[in-house]
Amino acid sequence: MIPDPSLKGHSALVTGGAGFIGSHLIDELLRRGFRVRVLDNLSTGRREYLAHCLDRIEFMEGDIRDLATCQQACNGVDIVFHEAALGSVPRSLLDPAGTMAVNVCGTANVFTAARDANVQRVIYASSSSVYGDSEVSHKREGQEGRPLSPYALSKVVNEKLADVFARCYEMEMIGLRYFNVFGPRQSPNGPYAAVIPRFFDAYLTGDTPVIYGDGQQSRDFTYVADTVRANLLAAEAPHDGCVAVFNVAGGKGTTVQELAREVREAVGASGEPRQEPPRPGDIRHSLADLSRSREKLGYVPLWSLSQGLSACRAHYSETCSSNELEVKR
Repeated sequence: MIPDPSLKGHSALVTGGAGFIGSHLIDELLRRGFRVRVLDNLSTGRREYLAHCLDRIEFMEGDIRDLATCQQACNGVDIVFHEAALGSVPRSLLDPAGTMAVNVCGTANVFTAARDANVQRVIYASSSSVYGDSEVSHKREGQEGRPLSPYALSKVVNEKLADVFARCYEMEMIGLRYFNVFGPRQSPNGPYAAVIPRFFDAYLTGDTPVIYGDGQQSRDFTYVADTVRANLLAAEAPHDGCVAVFNVAGGKGTTVQELAREVREAVGASGEPRQEPPRPGDIRHSLADLSRSREKLGYVPLWSLSQGLSACRAHYSETCSSNELEVKR
């Protein structure tokens, strides 16, 4: 465990720190007095999202698929926040080898480098996709189904890797299963954009949003500030919560049809989405059981979906017109 509960003055490595979630995490780490090093190859991240703090961080442009780079990045840090990944279920179906190379081999490199540098605690991003075809209404750790995509499989393997590293090398490995994280800096551009930025972009530019399937599939949307807070709670967790995975979610199910309506109302637009065939690999329903996260980490979501959408509106109103957005998973 990191010995100082306040964490002030400790050094952290954030892989994927120029990305959507990673850049928000860095903002909070700096606010709390961390010394921060960032490793990012800028394939999906954007240096612009760190422009306001580049003079306060150490930025390394490099790829987690290179072990030597990971070893250099881990040298001298107290804790690793591993956010780097190649996201998107559809992308993984198109290029499974590429997804596995980054998410599995790259993660193995990060874990190995952390071991070699005697980093005691690694907090890594997992995903709700590990629940796969589980039909349990509230997704609970230990009740996973079969993965439905190469992306989901890569996250399952990451969790297995973390468990092996914890047992073989006595490392503290905490996995956070993110449920549909959204917020500013999440790009609506490209074929692999997430649903909330796509909806904002469509309504703000007068286009018609697209819903894949009947729109009755449901998701547990998590505002990025709650995701960041979960990472810091994991950093402060006592030893008995240090070799486990935890759900990180908003705690409420919302159908895609309901989401489209909420975004439309937040923007003040009109018009109904059009439907297209469902995409392979998509989970039908995803709602988190947060009991373990609450008990072991003290995690309780503070942001509702409507509050998060309101916070996003100003960001997308500005960026959708200027097109100065990151291309993100």
